[in-house]
Amino acid sequence: MTEDLMLLQEKVTLLRSEGKYKETIEACQHLLEWGMAANDHKSVLVAHLHKIASYYCIGDIEEAFNNIGTYIELCSIYGDELDKLNLNNILFLLYEFNKDFNKAKATLEVSIALGKKLNKYIIISNGYSNYSHIYCAEENYEDALKMAKEGLDTAKLLEPASPILELRVKLNMAKAYIGLENFEASKSLIDEMINDPILDSFIREKSNCYDLQGNWYSKQTLYREAFESYTVAKNLVESYNDVYLLKAIQAERCKLCDLMNDVQLGYLVQKEYIAILNQISNRELELVALRLNIKHSITDIEKKANTDYLTGLFNRKYIEYTANQWLEQASITNDNIVCIAFDIDNFKSINDTYGHLFGDEVIQHVSKSFSKKFGEHDLVGRYGGDEFIIILKNISLSDGKIKAEQIEESFKSIEMMKNGLSISITASIGVSDNSGGSVVTFTDLFQKADVELYKAKLLGKNQISCGS
Repeated sequence: MTEDLMLLQEKVTLLRSEGKYKETIEACQHLLEWGMAANDHKSVLVAHLHKIASYYCIGDIEEAFNNIGTYIELCSIYGDELDKLNLNNILFLLYEFNKDFNKAKATLEVSIALGKKLNKYIIISNGYSNYSHIYCAEENYEDALKMAKEGLDTAKLLEPASPILELRVKLNMAKAYIGLENFEASKSLIDEMINDPILDSFIREKSNCYDLQGNWYSKQTLYREAFESYTVAKNLVESYNDVYLLKAIQAERCKLCDLMNDVQLGYLVQKEYIAILNQISNRELELVALRLNIKHSITDIEKKANTDYLTGLFNRKYIEYTANQWLEQASITNDNIVCIAFDIDNFKSINDTYGHLFGDEVIQHVSKSFSKKFGEHDLVGRYGGDEFIIILKNISLSDGKIKAEQIEESFKSIEMMKNGLSISITASIGVSDNSGGSVVTFTDLFQKADVELYKAKLLGKNQISCGS
């Protein structure tokens, strides 16, 4: 099982790196189930992390936030420092997306502190660089410059040296200089970066440099030169198809055409801009369809994982998991929770006499008959074999017994025929409760109901026994 989990962890990581987010999320769901079954906390953490990141990448920020609560809770109990670092990196992306810059900065503080503790210079440098990026977005260019300098100093500590790590920090530094109207320092940095041969291997960073150069020229009212720089940036961005950056660049090129009073060029750029807007619109429609597709797939996977194949009722695993949550909450609120357990009388004899396929039919008829007596908020399931279980919230033991009587009554409507013979179906039923919150686990609650069920058998079957 451990080897299978490792392979599935690798599969999840690979799928996400390939940008196959739907497949990643579905694989994460399987990894979650297997990890929980094996009590492998690392697998569960990996599954949640990649689910969150994948939801972020398809723009489903709401679902990303929905999943992050569980990851935070698990991380606090089972996570190591690397897991906590991953958590902060994901939180930063989500907060930045929502323009919640205060929370984004708080996550960076934690990441930088953890990076220093682990002596991870890349993490520290990236943390300062992201800090600088946030300050630029807030137009706090003095603090943006301070953070960029911290990031650059940290990047230079790395051995062997990482020129691209240093260049990424310099991009924020140059942006801060432009914001501070220090055009000499910013130009020096921009020229240095553009002439760095490492950019031939990093097209995204190369486009960022020309985008920044366009901004520098524009601030100097050198509109023609700015337009040319933005055009180089546009051509580079088109090679890796970042439509949102393309939109921003094209908006700047449109403005520059107006400033240059070049109507003909402006017309052509405007057409390109409209084409990009249409492309973004189509992509967002595709993402909406993908999100809906993923939700349906996950719902289907969860349903299969939580239901019994023969009856369509909840399975033992789901009932146990959910009942434990209910009981934990009830121990605080003193709510009453009732457990009803029953099995079909003489079921072994039915199987031996009429065959297992007929036995399956009996189980299906029984499940359809009694489950109609319960609502969508009740836990109704098959425990195993011919034994069924129902967990009810906010109900007294006496009302639980009434529900058991309704189950007993439902058996009278079951008509089973085999070889021309009518076969009557009865059940022995046990009822118990959580004793005002003192029973806090499903195992203990079920054991109490099972004891009552056994008493009903001893009393001659087709009985209800209710614990006090």
